[in-house]
Amino acid sequence: MDLSSTRKLSRLFSCFFTPLTCKCCLALVTIALFFRAIFLHSFSGYGVIKSNNLRLILSPSVHLESHEGIRGDKFLEVPQIVWGLNNQKITFARACLTARVLNRTLLMPSLSGSLFYKEIDLLHPISFDQVFQYERFNSLCNRFVRLGRYSDLGNQTGKYDLQKGSGRKWTVERDLEQLKQSSRGPIDKYQVISIAGKNPFLWHDHWPVKDYARVFECLVLVDEIAKEADKVVSKIRRIGRKLRSKTNFGAEGSSLSYAPYVAIHMRVEIDWMIHCKKLEQRSRISQICSSKQEIMERMGNIVGLESTAIVYLAVADSLLNDSSILDGWKRGLVPFEKKKLGVDGIYKKHPYLIQSAIDYEVCSRADTFVGNSFSTFSSLIVLERTQRVIRMGITSSCGIDVRWPSYAYNIPGESNAPQKWMTNMSDSNLKAISYGSNAISC
Repeated sequence: MDLSSTRKLSRLFSCFFTPLTCKCCLALVTIALFFRAIFLHSFSGYGVIKSNNLRLILSPSVHLESHEGIRGDKFLEVPQIVWGLNNQKITFARACLTARVLNRTLLMPSLSGSLFYKEIDLLHPISFDQVFQYERFNSLCNRFVRLGRYSDLGNQTGKYDLQKGSGRKWTVERDLEQLKQSSRGPIDKYQVISIAGKNPFLWHDHWPVKDYARVFECLVLVDEIAKEADKVVSKIRRIGRKLRSKTNFGAEGSSLSYAPYVAIHMRVEIDWMIHCKKLEQRSRISQICSSKQEIMERMGNIVGLESTAIVYLAVADSLLNDSSILDGWKRGLVPFEKKKLGVDGIYKKHPYLIQSAIDYEVCSRADTFVGNSFSTFSSLIVLERTQRVIRMGITSSCGIDVRWPSYAYNIPGESNAPQKWMTNMSDSNLKAISYGSNAISC
C-alpha cells in the first residue's frame, strides 16, 4: 500500500471514529474479548491444539484422560494374576495402586481360573472382564485408579521392562524409591512399563487398608455370575422360610416374609489344618486353627440368633461327602452345604475361580457371617461388611447390635461365643487383615 493510499484510509477512519465512537469501539472490543475468554474456559474440557495455524477441537474424553485423574496414554503391565480368588483380588488391587503411584492406567490383566500356579499350562487364564464388570469398575473408581485394554495402545510400542528386586536386601524403602524413580525421568517417557519378576501378591505393600477397600468397592461381578449367586441365596432363604413356618412363628405373615441366614466359612479340611498348625508354630499364636467341634460350640453361644436359623456352610469340595459336618449343631441351627442345598450343580459348571466368586457373594450377603481371621477369604468379606456398617455411621460394634454382624470363630469372645469382628480401617497396610488377628475389634 503506497503513502497516498494510507493517507486516504486514515482520513476515512477519522471521519467515522470520533473520540466518542473510538471509546465505544474500544469498550465493545474489551467486552468481546472478555466473553471470548469465558466461552473458551467453559469449553476447556475439549482442549485446543494449534497445528499449521488450524485450531483443532478435541473430544472431552481425550482431554480428561490426559489432564484429569489417571493418565490414559501411559500404561502399566503386570504378570498374570494367580492363586485363590481373594489372593487374586488383593494382587489386582496392589497392581492398581502401583499404577496409581506411577500415574498410569493398568492394562487389564488375566486372572487364573485354577489354583495351579507352578505350571503355566494349568493356569487357565480368564480375562478380568469375564469375572468383573470393566466399565463399572472404571466408573466407580473414576479419578482414583483406571483400567485399560490392550486395544487402547497406539502405534507406539515403546515398552520398558522394570525388574522388581527380591531378597532381604530389597527393602520396602528401596521398592518405593524404585516406583518413584519410574514415575519421572526417562523411564516415564515409555508408553508401557512392564513389571517383571515375582508374583505381584508378593510385592512390598505401600498402601493403607482404606486404599485397598476403595479398589475392592469397584469390583462388581458380571451379571452372569451375580445371577448364579442370586439362585443360591434365593434357595437358602426359601428353605429358611419353610423352616420358620414350622416353628413358633405362627401363621404366614410379615415375620415370615424375610428369612435371615448365617454363613460360616468353615476351614476344617485337612490341608488347611496342616497349614494352620504350622502357622501357629511359626508365629507362636494358638488362636488360628479351630476344630469342627469348637466352631459348632461357639456358634451356639452367639447371642441374638433366631431360635431357628439356617446356616450355610461354605466348605471345601472335599468335605461335601463328609456328612459329619452336618451333625452335632445346637438345636435351632440348621446347617446346609451346597450339596444338601441342591445347588452343587450351579457350582460344578464353572471353574474354581467362579465357584469361589459365587461362594464369596453368598457369604457377603448373609445376615450374619462367621469366619476365620487368618483366612484371606474371610478377611475380605469382613472388610466389605465393615464398609457397609461404616456407611451407616457405625465405627464400632462394641456393646451394640449392628446390621450385618461378623464374627471370628477362631477367637473366643464373651461367653465363649466367636469374637465380634470389624476390620480396622486405619491399618497402614493390608498384612494385618490378611494373615492376622490384629484386625479383630468389637
